Amino acid sequence: MSATPSSALSPAESGRLDRAKMRKISTASVIGTTVEWYDLFLFGTASALVFNQVFFPDLDPAVGTILSFLTFASAYLARIVGAILFGHFGDRLGRKSMLLISLITMGAATLSIGLIPDFATIGIAAPFILLTLRVIQGLALGGEWGGAVLMTVEHAPSAKRGWYGSLVQVGVPAGTLIANMAFLVVTAMIDDEALVAWGWRVPFIGSIILVAVGIYIRLNIEETPSFRKVRERGAKAKLPFAYLIRHYWKQVLLGGIATLSTGSTFTLLVASGVNYGTSELGHSSDLMLWAVLVACIVALFAIPAFGRLSDRVGRKPVIAGGIIAEVVLAFPFFWLLDTGSDAMVFVAYALMMLAFSANYGPIATFLAELFGSKIRYSGLSVAYMLSGLLGSAITPAITVALLSITGQSSSIAWYVGGAAVLSLIALLLLAEGLHKNIDVVDTEDSSAGDAPVRDDLPEAVGR
Repeated sequence: MSATPSSALSPAESGRLDRAKMRKISTASVIGTTVEWYDLFLFGTASALVFNQVFFPDLDPAVGTILSFLTFASAYLARIVGAILFGHFGDRLGRKSMLLISLITMGAATLSIGLIPDFATIGIAAPFILLTLRVIQGLALGGEWGGAVLMTVEHAPSAKRGWYGSLVQVGVPAGTLIANMAFLVVTAMIDDEALVAWGWRVPFIGSIILVAVGIYIRLNIEETPSFRKVRERGAKAKLPFAYLIRHYWKQVLLGGIATLSTGSTFTLLVASGVNYGTSELGHSSDLMLWAVLVACIVALFAIPAFGRLSDRVGRKPVIAGGIIAEVVLAFPFFWLLDTGSDAMVFVAYALMMLAFSANYGPIATFLAELFGSKIRYSGLSVAYMLSGLLGSAITPAITVALLSITGQSSSIAWYVGGAAVLSLIALLLLAEGLHKNIDVVDTEDSSAGDAPVRDDLPEAVGR
């Protein structure tokens, strides 16, 4: 679909077609989300490799791994709270300020994790401090992702919303890639004993450099056209979350379930898969980290490609294709790992990452198009973080438990496939937003309890 001629556009839409402006905004969003996801998935990698020994050393290894993954999962509950908190102020005060605050918060928490004394030094206080900082990470990410998506989607020309929204999604594989590279460098330079003793701390402490770069770039970005319209018309919701639940609860619930499989699939690759490959199959941690690294490189190119495709054929067909591919590949993924072949590990990871990319690339724009501009920050953030709670948070602990109980990798495949089927059902119940005007502003006061204007709500639920 070609872009509308600039002569027929409003001033706000014309501003969206400024390529230099869009390049600056998208770069700021990508770098910021890369930093945030680096910090988040650094914790996931450490949970799979060392945290059970550092913070839960007196427990059975399987139990210690489950507890470290549950600590990993705690951030996802905090992400819901962060989505509500940052969403409130993002819809009231604007997107830009919340992006800066969330990035600073994440950076401080990640640096602090790298400085926590271990269990041998301060005892039971160590895992509790770790849990607290993990919760703070979750709060920060709960506000970061939605704001970064809106910075690109609300600035983007309507014919390229899928493309620009997918660029923000690149932050996930990019952050994971850097996190795994950091661990690969550290493990290549020191032995396993040193890694557990102090080496794992280096990637956490080093994150401060990435945070500083992200803050510097974000200081000069502009507020979005959609929020400026809300502000100019005095249409801000007094209590965005209350307004969201009153008028958009179906979109929040279905949007969260529709996005569920992105979390379960990606967490399988970067956390559960690493743990399964090392603890059950005897692969080296270096091999599993390299498999994740190569898969993330695949995603760096595949995610934007699928985002661009969604601008041509729609979000739902592309997302649905990715979900179906995840179902189809759930069992072959483990069959390939179980062969014991190093090459097959890379093949398994690359194939599943392609399926994930088709699912994940357009999902940010799809979710953004479900909600009206006055509560879009809250709606987008809460729906996505709900998917993380339902998918990413529990996947590592469940997969470890399933392996302990059944001893069969097929049990994990059933779990991943089941999550994907649920997502597909929810997706089909939501409407396509490809041609939606996302700048429509509901001027009704939220305290009056009136439903939004018709152009702002009915499109979001499937018909």
